[in-house]
Amino acid sequence: MPIKIPSDLPAKAVLEKENIFIMEEGRAYAQDIRPLKIALVNLMPTKINTETQFSRLLGNTPLQVELDLIQMSSYESKNTSAEHMLSFYKSFEEIKHNFYDGMVITGAPVEQLDFDKVEYWEELCKLMSWSKKNVHSTMHICWGAQAGLYYHYGIEKKLLDKKLFGIYPQNVVNETSMLLRGFDPIFNAPQSRHTTFLKSDIDKIEKLNILAKSDDSGIYIVKTKGGRQIFVTGHSEYDRDTLKKEYLRDKGLGLDIDVPKNYFPCDDDTKDPLLTWRGHANLLFSNWLNYFVYQTTPFSLDTIGEEEEN
Repeated sequence: MPIKIPSDLPAKAVLEKENIFIMEEGRAYAQDIRPLKIALVNLMPTKINTETQFSRLLGNTPLQVELDLIQMSSYESKNTSAEHMLSFYKSFEEIKHNFYDGMVITGAPVEQLDFDKVEYWEELCKLMSWSKKNVHSTMHICWGAQAGLYYHYGIEKKLLDKKLFGIYPQNVVNETSMLLRGFDPIFNAPQSRHTTFLKSDIDKIEKLNILAKSDDSGIYIVKTKGGRQIFVTGHSEYDRDTLKKEYLRDKGLGLDIDVPKNYFPCDDDTKDPLLTWRGHANLLFSNWLNYFVYQTTPFSLDTIGEEEEN
């Protein structure tokens, strides 16, 4: 089944070229199906690229998905036109009375700042508080995962000595988790971050379970027991060339940046990077939508606030 997005969203043309099934609003309304309502809180500076990346993953399942794009009104995007933001994005104030089957909170390039120094931190806290009663399951990505673990459980992020940058093998820790159903015991995931959190801090919280981790990059996936909150430290949504663009940008600025690990053949940045994570990225989001959203979400979304975490 398709993902339903605005017919003039730039992601539509890209996804159609990739044979991702897109459904325009008119056709979707003609079907007697309640689509899954998913909110994408896009904190990344490259808004259009990020919209496309997550739409690709959310649209590659048998489920019909209706996507709302959410922005922080307390921050003005510097890399995306005001026209695009006005045309396709909603503010928290506009959606605060809505209920959603699922929500994704993306990463953001603010991880070296203290949380309370981030311009939109107060607004994001309001949204995360609201999500406990208005969203059935929330997926937090990279800095979004760090923000969520800090807000919900008081877990502090830790500054790394050096940027974690590249493709890292991850080990499945909990083989029985439905979120990792069909995963190989070892799978790859992109990482691009300066901070992390400690396993010992996660272990102190009874509600949290570690599902996957890496000897090189640390904890990868954590979830609450019932799956209402899921935290992913990496960027499984990234395109083949996302890390390449980031690397060449920083290299061109004269910054001290290493070649992304396990990414370019023979670490040669003149060669096309290897794409070794897309299959598991699709499986991660397919499993989330199926087992933690579709299979368990209440038929009447306005009863979400009555749910209890298992």
